[in-house]
Amino acid sequence: MTRALTGKQRRHLRGLAHDQKALVQIGHAGLTEPVTAAIDAALETHELVKVKVLGEAPESAEELTARLEAATQSQVAQLIGRTLVLYRARKKDPRIVLPKASKRARKSEGGA
Repeated sequence: MTRALTGKQRRHLRGLAHDQKALVQIGHAGLTEPVTAAIDAALETHELVKVKVLGEAPESAEELTARLEAATQSQVAQLIGRTLVLYRARKKDPRIVLPKASKRARKSEGGA
């Protein structure tokens, strides 16, 4: 499992995602396998993806965060209203470089 994002890393990702449009929308059918596959493919291509949860979706964006993180092995960088920003570094040739975690953040996580 990947390490949790620090506040500094989340802030960096929010800045990168600010001008992006939502690449995937979750509608009345909810989080289906094809939607999950589309998010997974978008994460592999872009690493940082905005997902819009429409009003007619059976679950709220808050309710979907844990399921999306588990299904796509990503992390939620931001949740505002019905919009989620998901991040997952590529296994090969990652393009987004996250700021390093401070020593204080690593100690609070139980790391080095």
